[in-house]
Amino acid sequence: MKSKYVNPFTDFGFKKLFGEEANKHLLIDFLNQLLPPQHQIHDLFYKKTEQLGSRELDRKAIFDLYCESQEGHKFIVELQKAKQNFFKDRSVFYATFPIREQAERGEWNYQLQPVYCIALLDFVFEETYSERYLQQVQLRNEVCEVFYDKLTFIFIEMPRFKKKLDELNSHFDKWLYFIKHLENFDDIPQNLRESIFEQAFAVAEIACFNSQQLEEYENSLKYYRDLKNVIDTAASEAEERGIGIGVEIGKEQEKHQRIQIALQQGVLTPSQIASLFDVDEQLVLSLKQDI
Repeated sequence: MKSKYVNPFTDFGFKKLFGEEANKHLLIDFLNQLLPPQHQIHDLFYKKTEQLGSRELDRKAIFDLYCESQEGHKFIVELQKAKQNFFKDRSVFYATFPIREQAERGEWNYQLQPVYCIALLDFVFEETYSERYLQQVQLRNEVCEVFYDKLTFIFIEMPRFKKKLDELNSHFDKWLYFIKHLENFDDIPQNLRESIFEQAFAVAEIACFNSQQLEEYENSLKYYRDLKNVIDTAASEAEERGIGIGVEIGKEQEKHQRIQIALQQGVLTPSQIASLFDVDEQLVLSLKQDI
């Protein structure tokens, strides 16, 4: 049976809910659950998601969502569907763009506006016994005092969020439950019958899409499912080959073998595989010749 509502972990679904001007009140409400009182958002505007380096040859960054509040605070909001090597490094790299764009010509006192990098993850960083699904990271000194409070990373590991409908104790809990289970809802649960969620359900209803939106969503959903299949299969086959936990093998060699497994499946293009594993496409093409 086809779903009534979009999968919010697809690019289309995520941006439909949180990336359209008409629905920005949904993003504001969600972000305000994560922000301290002094940084609550009253209004925001979306900024260009493709950020270029300061020189022509510098690497660019493409964010899922990039916005700025009425007060000038910067927010990068990312949906990460698959675990990537050096994801934390990439998050720090991305944070440099909203910092650098604040530089002013001429005399400047270097005062910066707060920057938040918020990532909704469809995976866990590390397989541990921790049940903590929300991580907020700031620069701290050796005695764990906040050294700098204008740069904050917030990571939400959705697989760790396991609360049931009758265990939702906060508005933030309800948002996470909504996001995690949206695709499986047939009707709006009583616990989510609040104005903001009723509006979100209305935005997410597939029956309301026009033909172009429906085609875009179906393509986005297919890519999401193919990606998950590649990841699951590559992980399973890698374990069978003895790659991974408890095996003394270089990380680069492990990555190369996972790339080759993904290539053998023939589901994703070399360009998509390069993006998934955060490597240059030429490396993927080179590994393809060795299969």
